[in-house]
Amino acid sequence: MLTDQPYNLILADDHILLRDALINLINDFEEFNVIARAENGRGLIREIEKGYRADIVLTDLNMPVMDGYETIKWLRQNHPGIKIMVLTMYDTQIPLIRLLEAGVHGILKKDIHPEELKKALLAVATGEYYYSNHTIFRIASLFHDKKILERSLLNETEIDFLRLACTDMTYAQIAKAMQLTPRHIDSYRDSLFAKLQVRNRVGMAIYAIKNGIVTF
Repeated sequence: MLTDQPYNLILADDHILLRDALINLINDFEEFNVIARAENGRGLIREIEKGYRADIVLTDLNMPVMDGYETIKWLRQNHPGIKIMVLTMYDTQIPLIRLLEAGVHGILKKDIHPEELKKALLAVATGEYYYSNHTIFRIASLFHDKKILERSLLNETEIDFLRLACTDMTYAQIAKAMQLTPRHIDSYRDSLFAKLQVRNRVGMAIYAIKNGIVTF
């Protein structure tokens, strides 16, 4: 034990079997205690507002109602002292860049070995950052290819547009929802066609799903 008391952890994941298995695994580590669980970011907020004091939040990215990105943003704004770790199946460019920009303390693939999970939790609990070797390799490769990096750096407005473009809304409806003019929407569309190297709306949707921007 690095401290007299175990580190408190809250886990957010909408897959019940995986979540419960992780809870059992983490509670077997003597250094940690899972004090609450949630099915999405909204549920996590409710648990924190009940008074649960977490040292670490371990969250999935793909969750209904309030996803991992929104959860991370809320935690950074309202509880900056809580360390955030992400457990995800995504390791493509955009998710990694967005997580680095959000300032998460650890990024782990869902196929991680239990021993590496423990190692990662201990590192983050003691103030370090932890990224798996695979994640480090993916991040390093981004900065060696300027074109890939440029395509990965999407701003929040572009991401919001991509999400809406994956629905059945018309471009006119998207413009109204984003409180922008149709001309602005056309500009975002054409810019993303070029940046993402796609030719049409279907291509944008495929890119957004592949990179975890839109999940179903």
